[in-house]
Amino acid sequence: MATKVHLSQQPEADELLGRSPLALLTGMLLDQQIPMERAFSGPYVIARRMGADDLDAHEIAACDPERFAALLAEKPAVHRYPGSMAKRIQQLCQYLVEHYDGDAGAIWRDVESGAELFTRLNALPGYGKQKAQIFVALLGKRFGVRPQGWREAAGAYGEEGSYRSVADITGPESLAKVREFKQQMKAAAKK
Repeated sequence: MATKVHLSQQPEADELLGRSPLALLTGMLLDQQIPMERAFSGPYVIARRMGADDLDAHEIAACDPERFAALLAEKPAVHRYPGSMAKRIQQLCQYLVEHYDGDAGAIWRDVESGAELFTRLNALPGYGKQKAQIFVALLGKRFGVRPQGWREAAGAYGEEGSYRSVADITGPESLAKVREFKQQMKAAAKK
């Protein structure tokens, strides 16, 4: 059953994110140096350009790197750095094929603790500590994936009632609050 999310603010793209673990992981991977709505609409654009309804880790991992990079660079480009992001997406898919038989949902399907979930996410190519914590919070808050200790593993992103990240977006109003928080953090970092 699909989960209703509002990360891209586009119904078709959000529908894909709500039902496809690989699309969700890919959107999170793309979420850097571009607006988050654009990042989370990326998996939908990639799937469409590949002529599919969903992303397939085996297919992406096996795709010719130049062909896959060209697919992301096609106008409008999926990311402001389509070549490097194409490489990262392929590395993510290759990792998923090697460690989870291409099943992205297996990362969290059988975890016993928030710490284990964080460790699995942090091991993904392109995922660092912060991205892994945000994804733990996203799974807990929006997808009901709540192994024991998930809030602690998510750090501040797991706090109830916060507006720190994509994990807190439920629609346009919460998106505005997350944007405001991020702007405050950037301003504080510049001081």
